[in-house]
Amino acid sequence: MTRARIGVLIAALLGLAAATAVIGYIGFGAVLKAFAVLGWRGLAVLVIYSALPFALLATAWFVLSGLAAAFWTTFLAARVVRDSASELLPFSQLGGFLIGVRAAVLGGVPGHLALAATVVDVTTELIAQLGFTALGLTVLALRLGAASDHNTLITAGLTGLGFSAVMAAAFIIFQRRGMGVLEAFARRFLPAAAAGASDLGVTLRRLYARPGRLAIAVGLHLAAWIASAAGAWLALRIASVSVSLGGILALESLVFAVRSAVFVAPMGVGVQEATYAIIGPLFGLGPELSLALSLLKRARDLVIGLPALLIWQAVEGRRLVGGGAGTGD
Repeated sequence: MTRARIGVLIAALLGLAAATAVIGYIGFGAVLKAFAVLGWRGLAVLVIYSALPFALLATAWFVLSGLAAAFWTTFLAARVVRDSASELLPFSQLGGFLIGVRAAVLGGVPGHLALAATVVDVTTELIAQLGFTALGLTVLALRLGAASDHNTLITAGLTGLGFSAVMAAAFIIFQRRGMGVLEAFARRFLPAAAAGASDLGVTLRRLYARPGRLAIAVGLHLAAWIASAAGAWLALRIASVSVSLGGILALESLVFAVRSAVFVAPMGVGVQEATYAIIGPLFGLGPELSLALSLLKRARDLVIGLPALLIWQAVEGRRLVGGGAGTGD
């Protein structure tokens, strides 16, 4: 086992221990009771409603690629696989991105284009998340008022937002100046894209030379973030849990901001649960209901992600048995 895999395993175990500790501190019985309140109806709502944010995310990726309309379903399937891998497999988000690229290649997208479009898509999603986090902080500031202890929380949030903006800028600069590293990375981890690795820089520059498509992608990603939060609010409302839509938008934006900041944590285990438990009460959700919502979302990820990953593996296996790895180039 390599050092990287050992590190991932240790991080996953620490996250699981942290999540268990948070639930144990609040009370296993209280959390299970709150989860029962949300129930199967809440889970069904989250699963069905997920079609909307997935469609928005896939459309953003598709728009950036510039491919023919026939590939839209390819990007939708690959986006589901990409998110499923990030949420269910013991990788950081980077592992999910790589699997998403591979899924797009299997769907017929040229390898270098699949990788370049993913890099640009991640960038536009990060920019959209900055806007979503700013929206959440605005709602939080209006809700908490001007008390000194609340100002400390707002200041911490703004500091985190500024740090995320710096990281986004650094990521963009890296794309412009670190093409050699990115191409070597493609040859090492994405053999399907290796044949076109020399075209990666050209493809990235071409994608970034389309400001209209970039703006549309950012808008679609922002809409997807808001739609995802609205789905959580709808699941709570159906379970007769009274909470404002603005409060859920703020809660979801801050939870995902923390998860993105700690992106090395596999599946966000522990990070997500602790953040919900700490921030949820600020918006009218008790810590037990906040944790129940987090667990409900993980159950949704399992219901959607497990079949998606099994289908992806079946397609991979069929390609290998048939003798065609499918470079896509």
